[in-house]
Amino acid sequence: MSESPPAAPSTALDPTTWVDRFGDDLYRYALSRLRSSEAAEEIVQQTLVSAFEHLDQYAGKGSERGWLLGILKRKVIDFVRQRNRTMSLTDENGEDTLEAFFDAQGNWKPESKSALNHPLDSIERTEFWEILKACLRSLPNRQADAFVLREMEEQSTSDICKLLSISPSNLWVLLHRARLRLSQCMSTRWHQEDL
Repeated sequence: MSESPPAAPSTALDPTTWVDRFGDDLYRYALSRLRSSEAAEEIVQQTLVSAFEHLDQYAGKGSERGWLLGILKRKVIDFVRQRNRTMSLTDENGEDTLEAFFDAQGNWKPESKSALNHPLDSIERTEFWEILKACLRSLPNRQADAFVLREMEEQSTSDICKLLSISPSNLWVLLHRARLRLSQCMSTRWHQEDL
């Protein structure tokens, strides 16, 4: 009687339960990065399909959720890269948001400076995240992508520049504009929430 080889360690995944178990978490993560429900849904679907196609690559060292989230993060970055390849540069350059904050001589407008300097109340409040998401949706795509990749995904300057096909100085300008607009938007919306 021949002995069968020892069984491999059990790393059985059950893709039939992924949507129920992890769908909401994956969707919320994608939506917070992409600011579009349609894009978030598409990226989550791509993530689940990719994971199913590569079940054999799951080593079982981490959780299923963590493995799926890792795939999702790469899909988000790929989506941002693709969107920026196809985006017209005139869309971004056609709108100079700095005019809203500075006068013709480059000085802060008094109303902008006071709004930006007003401290936010209790940053831990749930409303903060809802306001941030809404304000991110109001940014032009390239500014929002630069901000999300830097501040939320913690990507390096060189990686972001490669992803967005821009120079470090262009990245600095995008981040500067994004931060200014987010600051004004969040301050304004935060005060509306308090009314």
